[in-house]
Amino acid sequence: MNQLFKKVKSTFQKHFKNEPLLVRSPGRVNLIGEHTDYNEGFVLPAAVDKVIVFGIATNDTGKGRIFSVDMEEEFEFNIADRPFEKSELRWPNYIMGAVDQLIKNGHEVKGFDCVFGGNIPIGAGMSSSAAVEGGLIYGLSEIFDLGVDKLSMVKMGQKTENDFVGVNCGIMDQFINIFGEDEQVLKLDCRSLEYELYPFQRDDLRIVLCDTKVRRELAGSEYNVRRSQCEEGVEILQKYGSNIKSLRDVTRELLDEHKDEFDPIVYKRCKYVVDENNRVLAACNDLTKDDFKSFGKRMYASHVGLRDEYEVSCSELDIFVEAAKDIDGVLGARMMGAGFGGCTINLVVEDQVEVFAEHVQKVYKEKTGNDSEVYVTKINAGTGAVTVDCNPVNS
Repeated sequence: MNQLFKKVKSTFQKHFKNEPLLVRSPGRVNLIGEHTDYNEGFVLPAAVDKVIVFGIATNDTGKGRIFSVDMEEEFEFNIADRPFEKSELRWPNYIMGAVDQLIKNGHEVKGFDCVFGGNIPIGAGMSSSAAVEGGLIYGLSEIFDLGVDKLSMVKMGQKTENDFVGVNCGIMDQFINIFGEDEQVLKLDCRSLEYELYPFQRDDLRIVLCDTKVRRELAGSEYNVRRSQCEEGVEILQKYGSNIKSLRDVTRELLDEHKDEFDPIVYKRCKYVVDENNRVLAACNDLTKDDFKSFGKRMYASHVGLRDEYEVSCSELDIFVEAAKDIDGVLGARMMGAGFGGCTINLVVEDQVEVFAEHVQKVYKEKTGNDSEVYVTKINAGTGAVTVDCNPVNS
């Protein structure tokens, strides 16, 4: 990790002949609670040790001058020239969108220089985009002494994607990017944005992602279908309770009592969401008791629901989850994210990680003919300033 920080710092010094503030901005995983966010339910994400590192400092040019280490590309824009014109390079749009949000919220952003690079796998569902947004907003707040509070950073990050980039994402990714804590997971109430931290302090456990390398072409269109099916279920049940605003407010008992009024597919979708919300709450209780065995079982149950009831898995994801069950040191596994590709998330005892990775990649290759990637992560803190030796800076 030190090498990444040193590379960003030295690249900044070479390009801009100045000393930067260094900011680390993490990727994230979601341990359990999938497709619950837009149903105003609960999610259980964690920030991880895959990060994007920013070097950032003021300049007197009135311009944002940006260099992407990973893309080896430069970009420059005049901060006064709003509305900003979107770039065909795409990655600068996250930068300009974040600057745009700061200005719209009444903050004065002057000229700045920025170099960034990272080790968050692109397209693996670890939310590199939220890391770019959160890291830049945090860094600009620091160098210009804007005093932006954490929740405002989160909301501006989400609005960057919604309004400028054009992605209708929820708020979980930006929230955990800013509010994440070392050795803790965060239960987020997607309705109220209230959150609670739970300990995740097993030093011998690793969070391992298995990347199918199947990109999620169906995820966008099917996401909209699932969302409308959930809304259809809520409309039916609102006749039986004035308090029902979303599936968050529905019990299994109420759902099953009126099952005959549902289209069978809509019932399955609603059943999954209601059960998944309950699984998140039960999983948090497991963590308070340091019961990772039960926690892992809930991950497996989550995958079954996503596969059979919500029907957003795919054969490649299922292959990984089934292969994980062959290794004694795997406590739990499930697909993570919107579905139809992407990654599985696995809880693996550290001394079995190598065996696990070798086994699942072998099985995946045999059954699909394709290669895959395995990423080993640990839970880490949210966005913040650091020294070149990765030590946090108290700001």
